[in-house]
Amino acid sequence: MFENLSERLDRSFKILKGEGKITEINVAETLKDVRRALLDADVNYKVAKTFTDTVKNKALGMNVLTAIKPSQLMVKVVHDELADLMGGNAKELSLENRPSVILMAGLNGAGKTTFCGKLALMLKKQMHKRPLLAACDTFRPAAMEQLRVLAEQIDIPIYIEEGATDPIAVAQNAIKEAKQKSYDVVIVDTAGRQSIDEELMVQIKDIKDAVNPEDTLLVVDAMTGQDAVNTAKEFNERLEIDGVILTKLDGDTRGGAAISIRTVVDKPIMFIGTGEKMEAIDVFHPDRMADRILGMGDVVSFVERAQQQYDEEEARRLSKKIAKNKFDFNDFKKQIEQIKKMGNIKDLASMIPGVGKQIKDVDIDNNAFDGIVAIIDSMTPAERENPDIINTSRKMRIAKGSGKKLDDVNRLVKQFDQMRKMMKMMNGSKGKMLMNAAMSKMGIS
Repeated sequence: MFENLSERLDRSFKILKGEGKITEINVAETLKDVRRALLDADVNYKVAKTFTDTVKNKALGMNVLTAIKPSQLMVKVVHDELADLMGGNAKELSLENRPSVILMAGLNGAGKTTFCGKLALMLKKQMHKRPLLAACDTFRPAAMEQLRVLAEQIDIPIYIEEGATDPIAVAQNAIKEAKQKSYDVVIVDTAGRQSIDEELMVQIKDIKDAVNPEDTLLVVDAMTGQDAVNTAKEFNERLEIDGVILTKLDGDTRGGAAISIRTVVDKPIMFIGTGEKMEAIDVFHPDRMADRILGMGDVVSFVERAQQQYDEEEARRLSKKIAKNKFDFNDFKKQIEQIKKMGNIKDLASMIPGVGKQIKDVDIDNNAFDGIVAIIDSMTPAERENPDIINTSRKMRIAKGSGKKLDDVNRLVKQFDQMRKMMKMMNGSKGKMLMNAAMSKMGIS
């Protein structure tokens, strides 16, 4: 995410670091290079120019020329202005009514229907709401089926009318059902459309007028850069949206859409998609994104993702087993599954300050744990529950069953035994932290 832009900005700041004396001239040179970096990242030209002019005025106003470490002060000014450019503070959903209605709009192929499911899952798991998905894309029957499959996958109720042709009636009926069954939120999935499709643009405006949503959200593909920004501008002029959702941000190494939308459209980015999994959704925090763009990591988001997978009851059960030295391969596999749910491994690692630059050229396989899981799955139930019974003949059978070498099985069993001994020496919470760290090392190496 933003890899190219981060690298370019880092090079820009080195212009100041290499100077024995700081002058207005080399400050201007630095910001000229910053502007080029932003333009290469597909940031809107006017946005990039206004941004660097503002940074220059603030930097000079803060006596950057006489600062002990002017390059560090410049980084701070750029960081603060980047965060402000992207909206300053995170924007939350209204969710004041019951049920609250969220209208989802988007281009064909932007991932709107999938994001309806992701948002519903987030509302359920993180905000403890009772969401209802409303399948109102009567233009494309396959979209209704897609939403139905997603709803079943994440165990979210869905309102659907087979053969329906009037999306307004479907949306209104879904809201009636939500009131009758006490759902908190109705997420209305509408037909994907192009902004030039006059008929569908009129249709979604009519839907909005009929259901009066608290939030109208536009889903755009971050990887389309300024096309995404222009699309958001056109939709906003026709529909008056409340916020933007950027999908596929995990694959966007440039970042132009994320940086430009707030200024060009004057609407906040509210959520971002960070992967294909249904849990891969984050609230957009401008200050944290500025941290990541400038290579400072994002520890807060990292911790939040970990907490989303944290189950207090499971943690208590695990602590008791650790204390009794009963932690087994079944528990180990569960912890691997929790880590995998947190998201892309390289993306997670880049949230740790200083790590992003170190691993930018390293290919970290997101299936790094699969070999370990294959070995565990090749064990018998008795072997998983009682690792101490795994002798040489059992290891040979496990290696053959998992398609791995005997050395791989020996290494896993040895590392697992060492980890179990270390965890027993510590209390439950510290033990769990150590376990996660150890698993990461075992999985990626």
